[in-house]
Amino acid sequence: ELNQPARLTLGRWERAPLASRGWKNRRSRRDYFSIERAQHEVPALRDSPSEGSFAALGLEPRVLHALQEAAPEVVRPTTVQSRTIPPLLRGRHILCAAETGSGKTLGYLLPLLQRLLGRPTLDSHSIPAPRGLVLVPSRELAEQVRAVAQPLGVSLGLHVRELEGGRGMSRIRLQLSKQPSVDVLVATPGALWKALKGQLITLRQLSYLVLDEADTLLDESFLELVDYILDKSHIAEDSADLKDPFNPKAQLVLVGATFPEGVGQLLSKVASPDSLTTITSSKLHCIMPHVRQTFMRLKGAEKVTELVQILKQHDKAYRSSRSGTVLVFCNSSSTVNWLGYILDDHKIQHLRLQGQMPASMRAGIFQCFQEGSQDILLCTDIASRGLDSTHVELVVNYDFPLTLQDYIHRAGRVGRVGSEVPGTVISFVTHPWDVNLVQKIELAARRRRSLPGIGSSV
Repeated sequence: ELNQPARLTLGRWERAPLASRGWKNRRSRRDYFSIERAQHEVPALRDSPSEGSFAALGLEPRVLHALQEAAPEVVRPTTVQSRTIPPLLRGRHILCAAETGSGKTLGYLLPLLQRLLGRPTLDSHSIPAPRGLVLVPSRELAEQVRAVAQPLGVSLGLHVRELEGGRGMSRIRLQLSKQPSVDVLVATPGALWKALKGQLITLRQLSYLVLDEADTLLDESFLELVDYILDKSHIAEDSADLKDPFNPKAQLVLVGATFPEGVGQLLSKVASPDSLTTITSSKLHCIMPHVRQTFMRLKGAEKVTELVQILKQHDKAYRSSRSGTVLVFCNSSSTVNWLGYILDDHKIQHLRLQGQMPASMRAGIFQCFQEGSQDILLCTDIASRGLDSTHVELVVNYDFPLTLQDYIHRAGRVGRVGSEVPGTVISFVTHPWDVNLVQKIELAARRRRSLPGIGSSV
């Protein structure tokens, strides 16, 4: 009665027979339902023209050669890359909102590097003056973007550096003193804000500014820092403003997987709305059609047993057939630590990543997980934004996320472009407020519509 064939779509006003309808009743515990895969190919590749090439998008031979050397596995552009690269090369400010794992990073990096190739390096009065800046919300994401950009930069003779915070001014001073001629800087807002305040860096030469995971950067936790950084950057009024190489102005790029309505008002302070091109994908704010998603109604006390069972089953599969890795999401740092002790008791090897760890401990944890030294990572939402996780096969929401945005970002760790395994999401549903969100997700899946309310809140 509750099954819905893959070909059937419920109309907007049609009443849906929800599997989660009675889940606020205690007697519903141990119920579960799954949203099965409706397609096998990643949406970002499904809609892209099969004969499309990076050369056709207007990239120079030098940049194409660098891409082939640094990432030989990237053969054709994704839909997002096909739509963002040409307007970026024409000098437009871009707001790109597309689903997780759709190739947004290369979409902004390739035009950035091409732009810098044709520009002279101006005298910077001894303190570093980056010509390209990528702003990201976490150190893990900064590390990852730098790892993608650096091999490309090396091929093109451009210096890519990372500026990470969390270790005091002396560490920031050390990172910036190594090599003043930095071309592209990947930084977190806190570290860059400190460097600007301490006059250790200048943004006067900036030609290209990217806010990656822009919805997080424009949230109130970062907004003051980002506002200050935008004030110090000379943003171009329009594409004509970008033409003078001896008076650099910055082209602005915002990318993210979820986008609120208020972004336009924030940007009107730094650039005219007419100069901004908005690119959104058809699957924005939708649950992913190529990932199996299971929801389990459990009592709080049953979650540990269920998780241990899932991880032990995975461990057997992992040993026998080298299956993918597992991400377990919790809503707080204390839950990550507590759950870690329980997994230690069960002799289940794992890594932990949460925001209250000192920077020295956090460094490299996600990288170790990506490289496969451990196949289970317990984490908070710090690992849900932008981090590339093509080896991840299973995401477990031990705590159900607090918002639908967080659900999209967590689920987006599987089924990415280039993923080796199709991916599954399992969510434990405990509280009445969890049930409210599950019902919205289920209804959106039955109607094949985007999730409600994401556009109106950060």
